[in-house]
Amino acid sequence: MSRNTSPASSIASKSKEEEVQLASDGVIRDEEAAIPQGEKELQADGDDRYLVKFEEDDPTNPRNWKPAYKVWITIQLGLLALAASTASSIIAPAGNTIAEYVGVSREVSVLSVSLYIVGFGFGPLCWGPISEIWGRRWSILPAFFILGLFSIGTAVSKNAASIFLTRFFAGLFGSAPVSNVSAALGDIWDPSVRGTAINFYGIMVVGGPTIGPVIGSALLVNPSLGWRWTEYITAIWVFATFALTVFCLPEVYSPVLLKWKAQAKRKETGNEAYFHPHEHMKLDAKSILTKHLSRPLKMLFTEPMVTCIAFYASFVYGILYLTIEVFPIVFEENRGYFPVVGSLPFLGLLVGIMLFGSFNLANEPRYRRISLAAKGRPVPEARLPPMIAGSFIFPIGLFWFGWTADPKYHWSLPTIAAAFIGGGFNLIFQQCINFLIDTYGLYAASAVSANTFLRSLMAAGLPLAAQPMFHNLGVGPASSILGAVAIMAIPVPLLFWKYGLALRKRSKFAPVLED
Repeated sequence: MSRNTSPASSIASKSKEEEVQLASDGVIRDEEAAIPQGEKELQADGDDRYLVKFEEDDPTNPRNWKPAYKVWITIQLGLLALAASTASSIIAPAGNTIAEYVGVSREVSVLSVSLYIVGFGFGPLCWGPISEIWGRRWSILPAFFILGLFSIGTAVSKNAASIFLTRFFAGLFGSAPVSNVSAALGDIWDPSVRGTAINFYGIMVVGGPTIGPVIGSALLVNPSLGWRWTEYITAIWVFATFALTVFCLPEVYSPVLLKWKAQAKRKETGNEAYFHPHEHMKLDAKSILTKHLSRPLKMLFTEPMVTCIAFYASFVYGILYLTIEVFPIVFEENRGYFPVVGSLPFLGLLVGIMLFGSFNLANEPRYRRISLAAKGRPVPEARLPPMIAGSFIFPIGLFWFGWTADPKYHWSLPTIAAAFIGGGFNLIFQQCINFLIDTYGLYAASAVSANTFLRSLMAAGLPLAAQPMFHNLGVGPASSILGAVAIMAIPVPLLFWKYGLALRKRSKFAPVLED
């Protein structure tokens, strides 16, 4: 069959050079929306084959779906992330009860939270490859269902080992929506509006750990429920969300959709010339080692932007989980509040996350203008103004909280400070992720994986240090140490503002197109 007999404008054979142009024309820049590089060489295999692709305004292209439908998908993805992130902290108020039940110290019982976060760190190494081979649904929904099963496993546990082990595996499987939802959002939203969707996703991810202790405290004090119901409720929530999404959430990963399209074309026409290179993609040990393990670690230690952003995002993420152990000290131990009342200041964190999140939204029109002026290309430095604001707001919240935590001050003062901590966290964390995605294009998944791995380790470690640190030093001095570290990090976004483009041009992984 010759090229002149191509049956449709949406089906065409393409040269290797044309495919390289497709991946470097400034429109498709993120790894989640691009054809994996290993497939490009297959696209020139013979002149008698027809590569299936999306035509302009193709209704099967997720980026061409109606905005209302994309919003509905975004809500579903957010609900998945919210359930998994809430599961990380809902058991935290039961620390003393669990410690007494299984005969361990209060410090050791913190492992019920920390090991879940460790699972968050290792999970993406499993679910990332699956999402890029079999699509977003297969990488999220089965793992999410298993999260519910391990939550039940924790609820029926009768010793420390089983509690800690089931919590680790719950985190391992629960990380699937948290790590892959951002990629799915990149599949359906154009880069110019992706920031708004990522902001919603971020609120779901970081809002979960703030509402978890409130829900857990309410369950703990109910004499007919108790600590096991923190996990039973998690399982019920997970299974209900799973039931919704298994029927309503479509596949959004373009290579998988195009593979299905090629298969349908062959079946419909009987013409075996139709193909898509994703049909040849396989999950093997070599790709896992080189792409999903080695590359993120290599970028973490050799790319200054990844290193600085990862440590900064990890620090603020760790502080968020540190509050899970610090707030009970401040509001329950020192002020004598009952668990439910003592957990309500966590809502201050949530209010701050949502309120200051408006800064991220306010920056989106400016970002779109700058991106359009750059011919539609991502401009990472245009993401930095909210991060710069957050770099000042975050240490203000830490110092304010530490020095108003004493019971002689009204409870509202540390609660308002918590809102500043939450707001500063949101501004920094959100833009760190956006900055990495914009900067590393086809290698964005590896850059984000490096960030996820490091932040999960830090978020797992800081809660373990919280009680000894805040009990021995006092809340004010301990918070001041953390605030001083946050002040030392203020130059990070300022340096990237000034030198970001020069660093990107010297990077082996960050694509910078010359006009």
